[in-house]
Amino acid sequence: MPQHGVSTKEKWRELYRLVNENYETVVFVLDELDMLVGRRDKDQPAFSRLLYQLSRAGSSNDITAQVSIAAITNDTKMLESVGSRALSSFTPEDVHFDDYDANQLRAILHHRKDAFYDDVLEDDVIPLAAAFAAQTHGDARKAIDLMRVAGDLAEREGADRVGERHVRKAQDKVERNRVLEVTRGISTQKKLCLYATAAVASQSGSSSARSTTGYQVYQFLTDALDTDQYHQETYVNKMKELTTYSIVESERKSHGPSSGMFIEFTFNEQPATIMATLGEDSRLGDLSEDEVTAVVAAQLASDS
Repeated sequence: MPQHGVSTKEKWRELYRLVNENYETVVFVLDELDMLVGRRDKDQPAFSRLLYQLSRAGSSNDITAQVSIAAITNDTKMLESVGSRALSSFTPEDVHFDDYDANQLRAILHHRKDAFYDDVLEDDVIPLAAAFAAQTHGDARKAIDLMRVAGDLAEREGADRVGERHVRKAQDKVERNRVLEVTRGISTQKKLCLYATAAVASQSGSSSARSTTGYQVYQFLTDALDTDQYHQETYVNKMKELTTYSIVESERKSHGPSSGMFIEFTFNEQPATIMATLGEDSRLGDLSEDEVTAVVAAQLASDS
């Protein structure tokens, strides 16, 4: 179908025609639906309008087949952005899939071990790779990738077998590569915001940091490097922008009924890995890790 010169209504009519001529039942599977945002000046995101159009097609007789829709997303709050009309016609039933646990990941990796020659994998390789993946992501692709990288490392050093040390090296390499890939293109100011927040999260005991504490450490970093300094609101906005990379998540919280609100940033990657990766940037290389650690400890003590 041409990308230009054909109206949206014409495209919908063509879709309806194809369905009506070929199917008695149709299931539309919309993967990562929350990524379909569309134009920002619209009242509703594009995924809301799409859900409305597809779910209404059957009741309006545009589609004569039976219609079902499966919308897949990692964003648990996506439905809050769906308009009331779309929700009314879509009438979703939630199905939640938990992250894989270590036992499930171990079973998945056992099915993939035929990628290696027989007796190449030591007995502790699969359990360790599964445990690492379960701790950090619960993601089967991450577990498979971890075992693949461990095999690559063993092959490069000429080892006869893949062992525990290769898995541990692979875990560090995979984490660093992911963070490096995400942070390579962001601005220095965003790196400073991220570094400051990760420094707080690394000492908080929960891989999370309050925006108020993160901003105070950010102020220290900008003073130490003699660079421009954002206002606190801008710092928070820059950190919220980084949530799109899935390294960090944000949630609004309160100290209590008589206290103010704050944003809590929770890291999906190890904060220490993020700091180490960002520290490889020459512009952040002059920072003293001991001084940063002392500043964070003082700020956390004053907040408690």
